[in-house]
Amino acid sequence: MPEIVKPTITYTGINQQIPYDDPDATILETSISNQIPHLHECGGNGQCTTCRIRVIDGHSNLSQRTFKEIETARARKWDPSIRLACQTYAKGDVSIERLVWTSAEINKLQLETIPEGSAEERRIAILFCDIRNFTKMALNNNTFDVAHILNRFYTVIGDPILYNNGIIYQYVGDEIVGLFGVSGGMREKNCADAIRAALGMYYAIERLNRMELVDFDLTIRTGIGINFGKAYIGKLGHPKHKQLAVVGDPVNTASRIQDYNKTAGTNILISDSVYRALPDGFLDIGKTFEVQLSGRDENTKLFEVKGFLEQDIQFQLQSSLDYLLRNEEEFAAEFYDRVFEISPETRTLFKKNMKDQGRLLTHMLGAIVYSLSRPENLKLGLRFLGESHSRYGVTEAHYPVVLQALMATIENKLGEFSSPELLSAWRTALSMITDEMRQFSK
Repeated sequence: MPEIVKPTITYTGINQQIPYDDPDATILETSISNQIPHLHECGGNGQCTTCRIRVIDGHSNLSQRTFKEIETARARKWDPSIRLACQTYAKGDVSIERLVWTSAEINKLQLETIPEGSAEERRIAILFCDIRNFTKMALNNNTFDVAHILNRFYTVIGDPILYNNGIIYQYVGDEIVGLFGVSGGMREKNCADAIRAALGMYYAIERLNRMELVDFDLTIRTGIGINFGKAYIGKLGHPKHKQLAVVGDPVNTASRIQDYNKTAGTNILISDSVYRALPDGFLDIGKTFEVQLSGRDENTKLFEVKGFLEQDIQFQLQSSLDYLLRNEEEFAAEFYDRVFEISPETRTLFKKNMKDQGRLLTHMLGAIVYSLSRPENLKLGLRFLGESHSRYGVTEAHYPVVLQALMATIENKLGEFSSPELLSAWRTALSMITDEMRQFSK
């Protein structure tokens, strides 16, 4: 009897080939079971598009698009080669490419909802952030150093925008502009996301000054302004070179609010439209101002933001994730060493390459922190993870071990940045995550 040859899936981006040995598994499930990081924010339910793939070869060896896929492809104007891995099954050899590699790229997917060649009115929060002493910095350092500093600056202030479901609209010299709510959402959430991003920027710059810029004898200062209102958004320009354009008075006002920080001696200012969108007791407000901004006839009320009045778990996790995972391999190795020390019998659950397993762990941890800003997907994603782990032999008794090992690793990796408040935030979040996942244990 001839040997049955199993289909294979080739991942072109990483030049890896794996057997497709379970006809009841989607391509997404096959990726995960073979320790290939594959984003799936909604847990493989076809409600997001983060697991999308491009089919390089073997189109005819895939299942037909489901109704969810057809609707998504039509709305986002996909060509036939793009599929949702969570909705697709293979029946023969296929070569694919994952299209969303990191959680930071998820925010760009909002741009697919922007109209081509026209603009439509949308309610958004707009954030402007400016380097205060850029001219002096450019004069006192050579060109290569300035480029290095700017790249680090844009990285540490760009991450908080991406963590909070925002998109980076543009860089203008020493300024960065973030938009929140481009694809919709409630006013309160969009404004809260923008403020969380602003505070994340402020503390990231403080850390940058302390850790990386001391050799340049330089201290960066920023001013941040946030406004909320209706702006026109579209992809406009030459037919062969259309770009995202955001036009309207709320955008201009946000820029002027940012600039007013210089006069006020503040770091973060928000407009009354942002302040009124948020519940009482949410923000620690400092000074208030009523000023006539340039180009406006009426006065604008501004509020200085100093922080949150109560612990904001999202903010705490976001502000420490990059530091925790600055060496992902070390983090994963320490975590698994702790797991095996606490519970030696768990070694039998790990039959494949531990380096790949570690990469999957840090990928999953980062994805969860990013998805906190999209709670509609988070619960579905955790259910998928719980069910997947159950199939691999993880039981309810393993979750306390995981929580203990994770917390010990996090505390050690945080080092001097560790604090009771930060550890409490991580414990609260990880307890919620593990409790949600363990519901689907055997």
